[in-house]
Amino acid sequence: MKNILQILQSAVVIMTPLLFAAAGGLFTELSGMLNIALEGLLLAGAFAAITAVHFTGSFAAGIAAAIIVSIVLSALHAFSSIKLRSNVFISGLAANLLAGGLTVVLSQQFFNTRGVVALPVSMPFIDIFIYAGLFLLFVSWLVLYKTPFGYRLRACAMDTAALSSLGINPNKYRFSAFLICGFFCGIGGSFLGLNLGAFVPNMTAGKGWIALVIIFLGGRRPLGVLIAAFVFGLAEAFSNHAQGFLSIPADFILAMPYVLTFFAIIFVSVLTKRKNRVM
Repeated sequence: MKNILQILQSAVVIMTPLLFAAAGGLFTELSGMLNIALEGLLLAGAFAAITAVHFTGSFAAGIAAAIIVSIVLSALHAFSSIKLRSNVFISGLAANLLAGGLTVVLSQQFFNTRGVVALPVSMPFIDIFIYAGLFLLFVSWLVLYKTPFGYRLRACAMDTAALSSLGINPNKYRFSAFLICGFFCGIGGSFLGLNLGAFVPNMTAGKGWIALVIIFLGGRRPLGVLIAAFVFGLAEAFSNHAQGFLSIPADFILAMPYVLTFFAIIFVSVLTKRKNRVM
């Protein structure tokens, strides 16, 4: 029983950054723009949080810095994709590469290391992120399905011509979706860094990509996103705890979350094809 409770607690903690990233990506996805830059946004947020706390000693400043940096990177991605009409996938990949390279370069400049940047202590009251994630997901549901903004945002993926005929600019709502995504990923990235109490190069380790899968596995709905995020968190928590009592090589156990991601992608693809056939 004790091990089960520990696994569940770990699953909730692991789920939290995935939930923030998936909730942010949900806005861009429902606006008709698949955002593959979640990985880079999380990483930029994590680095900004650790850097701000290191120089100011304020965890609030760290969270604020993470949000700002992630929003700025997301805005650049949106400007490239929407205003300059570049390929959204190439732009998203560029954002990921920029975050991965720039954090290492800035780490060398600020801390004289390209390795781990550690804080003296980790953030107290880290549980507040978990409650904030659940609360913001509920707010997201209200915004997306109970407000004019949400109706118009979702309409961007359905019929942009109809919106334009009403004098509504779809790109305005899509750009807003990218900014909201940056806000969520900034909080998720700050959680990654402050919970660990350190920044590690490429510490996101594919969490942005997993968050992208969570969006579709959750049926592009807030509640579905929550359930899917918990399932992935549970898989990683189990793989972490299983190393102590399973006689399977550790590499295979640690690969479990990524194997689950692979099969989840196949599952979603099959469901989508069947749905399209019925329609």
